[in-house]
Amino acid sequence: MTEAMRLDGIRAGRLGEEDLARNFDDLHPRFDPHEAAVAADRCYFCFDAPCVTACPTAIDIPLFIRQIQTGQPEAAAKTIFDQNILGGMCGRVCPVETLCQEACVREAAEGKPVEIGRLQRYATDAMMERGEHPYARAPETGKRIAVVGAGPAGLAAAHRLAMHGHAVTLYDAKPKPGGLNEYGIAQYKTPHGYAQAEVDWLLKIGGIAVETGRAIGDGLTLQQLRADFDAVFLGIGLAGVGRLGLEGEEAAGAENAVDFIAALRQQDDLTQLPIGRHVVVIGGGMTAVDAAVQSKLLGADTVTIAYRRDRAQMPASRWEQDLAASHGVRLMFGVAPKALEAEGGRLRGVVLDVLNPDMTATGETVTVRADQMFRAIGQRLEAVEGLALDGGKIAVDAAGRTSLDGVWAGGDCAAGGEDLTVTAVAQGRDAAEAIHAALTGARPAANRPAIGEPLRGIDAPPHGQAPHDRMPVPSGGGR
Repeated sequence: MTEAMRLDGIRAGRLGEEDLARNFDDLHPRFDPHEAAVAADRCYFCFDAPCVTACPTAIDIPLFIRQIQTGQPEAAAKTIFDQNILGGMCGRVCPVETLCQEACVREAAEGKPVEIGRLQRYATDAMMERGEHPYARAPETGKRIAVVGAGPAGLAAAHRLAMHGHAVTLYDAKPKPGGLNEYGIAQYKTPHGYAQAEVDWLLKIGGIAVETGRAIGDGLTLQQLRADFDAVFLGIGLAGVGRLGLEGEEAAGAENAVDFIAALRQQDDLTQLPIGRHVVVIGGGMTAVDAAVQSKLLGADTVTIAYRRDRAQMPASRWEQDLAASHGVRLMFGVAPKALEAEGGRLRGVVLDVLNPDMTATGETVTVRADQMFRAIGQRLEAVEGLALDGGKIAVDAAGRTSLDGVWAGGDCAAGGEDLTVTAVAQGRDAAEAIHAALTGARPAANRPAIGEPLRGIDAPPHGQAPHDRMPVPSGGGR
């Protein structure tokens, strides 16, 4: 343990540059061509592939894996991007262990699924690193659409609308576009500036003007946007952050986990980013895990996640929980913060109530040493004028239409979502198709095909290729 690591309080420089560079390197290094071919060979190419059903963006997973298997990673990338224009990011951050890979028949038969996420990343990286953008804009329609929020939903909507020939103005409150991908995901999951590189690649479609530092209620009003544009899409996320309601919470230096993650991602020199020696994170989602693991990677001595329910109810997947534990994070279940212990304005400990299964206090408490605490207890929608809400989020129909004519919404701000990047992409893309249909009278895309593409069936090969005869599942191998 270094001298800096032994010092209490919140301070920078607990680890040196080499240690930090190693700690924040890629969590899952990319496959090389041989590794990708071996991984692709494990796919059964199921006729009724359950992995496709489990993917919120309905990527044709057996097709893109077959394309990798046959040495066509760029074709595989096109298959992915047809359905998910942020497929590169999703290949890195999707909770595949609870989506496509959980549904994989190899998982059911052997407990070891095809590594779909890493194969997706291999393919998309191959195309993006060549600087290629596989789509061209349709002829100009003369229609103008405002997209507010440059996160996954807004980016997906803007790209699809631009492909249709509409002029898009993309607004975002932050200095950079990217939203959650740029500011809210652990650095070790998307290192080396990947989020901005992906945005730059996506904008190559053209027809998208980006204005940063612009937000609803801060220079923009929904009323004015409706007057100035033919349609509006809201992908504004959840900017409000909850408080614990503890006495002295702010004075003791309790911080929001999302702000910590954003600061880390924008910090060029991690030796200058302060972290406590003893860190407590309140919450149980992926944000809590990201904050806890990154605290450890920055050099915190002890890190504890305190969650009020049991392990099975923790929003973060078991894979994420195990990731935290593998980095030395302590996970406590059935506890809730009751009070903060401070001395001289500095946090010294967090007193936790031990809870019954029905969330009532048992009367027992436990105190965890802490000089820094992060809140990761969920985010909330900040009010938007004139919109009906559902469960604290913007009420939308299946196509993303809100209660106001000409206004659609998607992503974390919209009711019914799962607060995942991949779900936000699907909602942004589908809302864009609905907007296009409403403005032009075109038939809404069914089964979410690519622009200008026929619907893909089992016997309808894309892009002029021969059918990709999907192999039947061997006996005993699942579906």
